[in-house]
Amino acid sequence: MLYPRHLSGPLLNALSDTPVVVLHGARQTGKSTLAQSLARGKHAAQYLTLDDLGVLGAAKQDPEGFIGGLSGPVVIDEIQRAPELLLAIKADVDRHRIPGRFLLTGSAHVLHIPRLADALVGRMEVLTLWPLSQGELDRRKECFVDHLFSDMPFPYSTTRGPSRDSIFRRVVQGGFPEITHRTKAERRRAWFDAYLNTIMQRDVRDLSNISGLAEMPRLLNILAARAGGLINYADLARDAGLNQVTLKKYFTLLASVFLIVSVRPWYSNRIKRLMKSEKLYLADTGLLAHLLGVEWDDLGKDTHAKGALLENFVAVEFLKQLGWSRTRPQMFHYRHYFGEEVDFLLESPGRKKIVGIEVKAAKTIQPGDFKAMRSLAEAVGTTFHRGIVLYMGDQIIPIAANLHAVPIHYLWTATAK
Repeated sequence: MLYPRHLSGPLLNALSDTPVVVLHGARQTGKSTLAQSLARGKHAAQYLTLDDLGVLGAAKQDPEGFIGGLSGPVVIDEIQRAPELLLAIKADVDRHRIPGRFLLTGSAHVLHIPRLADALVGRMEVLTLWPLSQGELDRRKECFVDHLFSDMPFPYSTTRGPSRDSIFRRVVQGGFPEITHRTKAERRRAWFDAYLNTIMQRDVRDLSNISGLAEMPRLLNILAARAGGLINYADLARDAGLNQVTLKKYFTLLASVFLIVSVRPWYSNRIKRLMKSEKLYLADTGLLAHLLGVEWDDLGKDTHAKGALLENFVAVEFLKQLGWSRTRPQMFHYRHYFGEEVDFLLESPGRKKIVGIEVKAAKTIQPGDFKAMRSLAEAVGTTFHRGIVLYMGDQIIPIAANLHAVPIHYLWTATAK
């Protein structure tokens, strides 16, 4: 089953005016499917994959001749397997600066591959394809991020939202296209085990000559147990039995293959005593649930797992929507040394507007749930546009003119009008 990918529009826009467009993301998120679909339709192009050993051999043996033999728009899949091509691509683009000449896909983060980032600086646009968003799974385009920055009130709905159980099913399922067809828990576990084994044995080794990669699965399990927490390398090194230098290399490798993501802290020179540690999340909550050994019906028993999974779920859904948002905000977290914390902070370009977001696994809102949000509003002043608490209830509850409790399903049921 093919799902609509909302990144198609931004991808076509980039190809219309940029010589090199890089579409990167985790393995099995649908990059090749999307690239081939565009190459057969709206961006007609020749398609080559470096997973083909013949193509890979030709690219490595004579990069200049390989690129010189190509004409018209070209899609090159899994570019990280032949970094030798990059200088040849750069030379070709410098000779003929044609929009949409190269669409490169890769299962490794482009900014973590120095030769790629350095060779194509100023010549490329980079887009990230995450696992399927909840809107893509439901075949509707979400516009929640843009609505947060608009001056329009939240659309009050009289219809009942999805049940709590169905929301937790979404959380535990995650967004990998292949996993959406597997309803049995043991078949889901088999897929995730095979997926992680492929990543560790192939993609991580392709990116690094580091020995001792057998330690990576254990480290990933340690990181899963800390999802939603601040990154403390000293503590992680102690728990993993690694020195900090090795730990940071492994951490970068896991981020390079899109298994983990970090959210930067928001700070301002005007506001003192803000924490500057990043927060850790896994790139898919289905994968996180697998690593934690959690199925959807376990969440009624484990409050900690429930809260961590739900916060991780919201984090990655926002990351996906940022890819096609018209507002194009950046996402941070906010934490004061005095303990006040807002899970996510979205900031529009130019720091003109700030939106605060908290995540609660409860079905009701308590008076203290907006304490940190009020503190954030006071700290940032007139740039504070709106603060919301996403919760498991059914109604939008106004707390103040710019503070609302909002059902969590609005993340994917709020669509463009």
